[in-house]
Amino acid sequence: METYDAVVIGAGQAGLSASYHLKRRGLSHVVLDADDAPGGAWQHRWDSLSMQDVHGIAALPDADLLGTPDGRANTVVPAYFGDYERAHDLRVLRPVRVDAVTDEGDLLVVHSGERTWTTRTIVNATGTWTQPHLPYYPGAADFAGEQLHTVSYPGPAHFAGRRVVVVGGGASAVQLLGEIAPIAADSLWVTRREPVWRTDEFNPDAGRAAVALVEERVRRGLPPASVVSVTGLALREQERAAERLGAYVRHPMFTRIEPDGVRMPDGGLWPADVILWATGFRPAVNHLAPLHLRSEHGGIQLDGTTAVADPRVQLVGYGPSASTIGANRAGRVAARGVATWLAQASSASSA
Repeated sequence: METYDAVVIGAGQAGLSASYHLKRRGLSHVVLDADDAPGGAWQHRWDSLSMQDVHGIAALPDADLLGTPDGRANTVVPAYFGDYERAHDLRVLRPVRVDAVTDEGDLLVVHSGERTWTTRTIVNATGTWTQPHLPYYPGAADFAGEQLHTVSYPGPAHFAGRRVVVVGGGASAVQLLGEIAPIAADSLWVTRREPVWRTDEFNPDAGRAAVALVEERVRRGLPPASVVSVTGLALREQERAAERLGAYVRHPMFTRIEPDGVRMPDGGLWPADVILWATGFRPAVNHLAPLHLRSEHGGIQLDGTTAVADPRVQLVGYGPSASTIGANRAGRVAARGVATWLAQASSASSA
């Protein structure tokens, strides 16, 4: 059985960037992707998300800018990724859903059902899309209406004429309220904390400062916060209609869920047909559990993209690199980290 220099898990932007840079360094590797087709999480985004809504897709290494063409993001971006895989002859195997990565002495073994791959290092690029966060609230099981998470958002028409509670204080909640509020019978926005609205221009300096805050968390081994959570919220022109309807008047979290709606802190019942949980995602890293990478603080401590607990493991698309620009840079850094580890291991074995 072949032993690879690296196995990349995930073929989104970060995984493709890592594969490109590994190939440039002449390092043997394979990319394992759980999806049936190219595109990473983008292929699963809702149909109403257009390229005009996307904040920008950074060009993959040694590729042209995608720009902002017309069309649905869930078709345009996957096509771009697929073209990139073919143009650079990246070895992507799919569908391969990784169950676990185990430590076998000097080597790591990647398991998917009955199949295994043996490798000296791994680059984990599994992102967050497969781990939607759905918090528990009392009475949730008794709700007579519909509950769904943004991961399965069916588009605004699904909510026409219905009373909708949107839960969450992030950019997704703001965007989806912008689509739902104008056609819903009524909408209610609830968050645990007061939303932070951005009042100044989001320039490159502000972006770097936001990323630095997230980097500091993962450097300390804390669970990563999203970059968006520290940049603040802003309304786009397409959300002004919802704003005029009062959709962005924030209300505190309900105290419990009842069959016909949600019980508010003042004791009143807000009747609801649908609860939409725009409550974010968590890193999809359960398959790394056998390696015991988590710190006492609950996160995976990183030095750059290198796991402090096991420097054979690189994490990209995690914490500060969970953005298209960050993912590109992280792929390059991870490839360098792989090369550094291989050189150190070779020196140690020949000493």
